[in-house]
Amino acid sequence: MINIDIIRRDSQIKQFELTGHADSGPYGFDLVCAGVSAVTFGSVNAVLELSEADLEIEQGDEGGFLRVTVPDRLTDDTMKKVQVLFEGMLVSLKTIEREYGDYITIRN
Repeated sequence: MINIDIIRRDSQIKQFELTGHADSGPYGFDLVCAGVSAVTFGSVNAVLELSEADLEIEQGDEGGFLRVTVPDRLTDDTMKKVQVLFEGMLVSLKTIEREYGDYITIRN
């Protein structure tokens, strides 16, 4: 099971953490894992590319763990960009959860 925790402060996403494995298929063919990975890493890459945010990123060596923290020191304009991109990420993750709820849960 993939667990996703979204931590907010003043209604803004300040951190998200993914733990666990979907185990919805054999290694290399796990569609839930691939979808969650594509959405989260794509969103993080978009934030890094399209804003000047210097995110704090922690990853597990063998997968199964990702924590991303949004620093407090961002300008208002940069924070707005980060929030739009991460809210979009959350919409996509919720779509996966609706279809594959046996393998992913989101706490928001």
